[in-house]
Amino acid sequence: MQRICLFPGSFDPITKGHVDIINRSIALFDKLVIGVGVNSGKQPMFQPEQRVEWIREIFKDDARIEVAAYEGLTVNFCKKINARFILRGVRYVSDFEYEKAIADMNRMLEPGLETVFLTSSPEFSTVSSTLVRDVIRNGGNVNMFIPEEVKW
Repeated sequence: MQRICLFPGSFDPITKGHVDIINRSIALFDKLVIGVGVNSGKQPMFQPEQRVEWIREIFKDDARIEVAAYEGLTVNFCKKINARFILRGVRYVSDFEYEKAIADMNRMLEPGLETVFLTSSPEFSTVSSTLVRDVIRNGGNVNMFIPEEVKW
């Protein structure tokens, strides 16, 4: 059976921290699907199509990586793509507590679905999409935090 993993997130925008987690995780799975979550309750800075396009460009040379936007429960999207694993990056202990609660809920909703946590590399532990958006909104330079393919 193929080991398919979903890496869900908003990726608004994708950061070098995300890319690091993806690059370090791909050896663990046969296929990694990067799921750009669309939450109708949130107003993103960048449209889902733009985020998907950036991620496809970044990973265009790796056939093991696919990208798709999705709405609704992550466990339902996992079923749709036959993923048995969810990948989550963890920067701090507070991230782990939040992510574990989600992982437990997902496992209750879909027994057999496992969440794999990777800790961020030290140089990316302070980088988040939220902080990057704040810097962008205030006219700062975010080039050190985002992949060169991310342009708007």
